[in-house]
Amino acid sequence: MKPNIRVSVFIIVAFLSVNVMAQNNQAQQKKAAKKVIFFDDFSAQKLDRTKWNAEITGNHFNNELQAYVDSSATFFIQNNALVLKPCYAPGFVTKDKQKFDFISARLNTQNKFDFTYGTAEARIKLTEGAGLWPAWWLLGNGLWPETGEIDVMEYVGEKDWASAAVHGSGYFGETPFVNRQYFPANNDVTQWHVYAVDWTPESLIFKYDGVMMFRVTKTMANHYGKWSFDNSKFLILNFALGGAFPVKINGIKKPFYGMLESTLDLIKQQKATMTVDWVKVTQN
Repeated sequence: MKPNIRVSVFIIVAFLSVNVMAQNNQAQQKKAAKKVIFFDDFSAQKLDRTKWNAEITGNHFNNELQAYVDSSATFFIQNNALVLKPCYAPGFVTKDKQKFDFISARLNTQNKFDFTYGTAEARIKLTEGAGLWPAWWLLGNGLWPETGEIDVMEYVGEKDWASAAVHGSGYFGETPFVNRQYFPANNDVTQWHVYAVDWTPESLIFKYDGVMMFRVTKTMANHYGKWSFDNSKFLILNFALGGAFPVKINGIKKPFYGMLESTLDLIKQQKATMTVDWVKVTQN
């Protein structure tokens, strides 16, 4: 008797389908097996101080224009999201007697949460404006740059791109490890995006909206210096203004270093914001 070819083909196709389904289920189970070790969706009426610190300016970096303060004027919870908002405050005097014309917010989890290896991600929406410099990043607990810095997302006001960067011992400042993600016109940084980094003992893989946009490996870093990512890091969300990075992009020196007059007006109108829907850290 000749074999039934149709039946044979059906059996093979069915077998392959079951095999693919099993592989998909295994992948989903593996993904679901990730343990959430930090999460904040800002559903409370105010910032959770058991998770976050609000920094007050003491050190000054990068010729930035702002002083950081612990104030509801510069960060607050609105519509179940964290909002960071710089303010125009001409003549503001810091505790070390320096004067600034702007105040803003820098929040971190130092001494409250840190981790070594895993995935850190945040869903963020930004405002357009040359000289705005909001960022989402991780920092080591020891001396910089020896204990490393992972910039998951930096933005300097050009709404078609955001960047990721890595700083460590031998590769900092004008780091060789920086890359931009360019967005389509209908989905620029003023829309919601998930900015993430997958951190392992051997690599840092940056993903925007789940798609890899940059990778730095231990081998690559060792070409310049010591791998600075085998120690714990804490989380930072901040909103800087002007300074070294923006001025390299926009070349603006007046009325403020790295900031346009139109951006100043935006800040005066309290329309410059960094809105954070949630922050999450997971480990396998």
